[in-house]
Amino acid sequence: MTIFPSPAKVFPYFPACLLRASGPDAATFLQGQFTNDLGKIEPLGAVYGLWLDRRGRVIADSHVVRSADGAAFWIASVASAAEVVARRLGDFIIADDVAIEDETADWRGVSLIGPGTGAWLAAAPRVGLFFPGRRDAGENWEWLHPAAGAGSVQAALAGAQAADPAEVERLRIRSGIPSIPADIGPADLPNEGGLDAEAISYSKGCYLGQEVMARLRSTGRVRRALVRVRGSGAPPPLPAALWRGDRREGELRSAVVDAGGGGYAGLALVSTAAALARGGVSLAAGGTPSVELALDR
Repeated sequence: MTIFPSPAKVFPYFPACLLRASGPDAATFLQGQFTNDLGKIEPLGAVYGLWLDRRGRVIADSHVVRSADGAAFWIASVASAAEVVARRLGDFIIADDVAIEDETADWRGVSLIGPGTGAWLAAAPRVGLFFPGRRDAGENWEWLHPAAGAGSVQAALAGAQAADPAEVERLRIRSGIPSIPADIGPADLPNEGGLDAEAISYSKGCYLGQEVMARLRSTGRVRRALVRVRGSGAPPPLPAALWRGDRREGELRSAVVDAGGGGYAGLALVSTAAALARGGVSLAAGGTPSVELALDR
């Protein structure tokens, strides 16, 4: 048995979405809906991307994993709900020979966070699916497995140090990784959250929202940006409006108590002018600044 690397940690969770897409038209149908290119995925390979509406707004995100036999696709998300993704896909199945099955309730997930986790996964046969995660800027993996096989997964991870939810959230926020739809959602564009580089293909064929993405790429301009922030006191109820004097600059979307340092860390979607200016903003119109904006995601 290979020993789980130290000081890497594990975080068990329930996936928000695990759909299985199958049928003769599954590959072409998904390629015409997903923002990233599925054409080059090998069996058990994965790619991260988004599901947009016609205006280019973000409905959900997911990884798409090709099945071992190459004939079907798994659509997996840690935060976007299965019913939202299934409804988004179902709205566009017309004459396509494709079936979407929701298997979320029958699967479990565990995040492996830290150096060496990928090599550990690859060192022995593993039940289920695994792919690079988005919990941290450093190495991290998602391992999804059938609930019926949870015992073997727990045995393989015996002795590994567990991460708590707040710790995992701090890693994500520190890395400037948006959670969908909490940080970037149905009223927002991918580029506002810095998702264009990782989640969008500009070379594949047509997909829903592609024209908007192409226009944004050509202009290079968005009116808002997701930035990291630090606040004093306890995190407010979310989302929370952010003000500079009597001008509303945006809103705080995510926040978590900052371990050991007091206050909280968060992600806020603010005007690009506010992002460039940085400085302090307040949680009330005309209030005393208590939230500090940082430019970098």
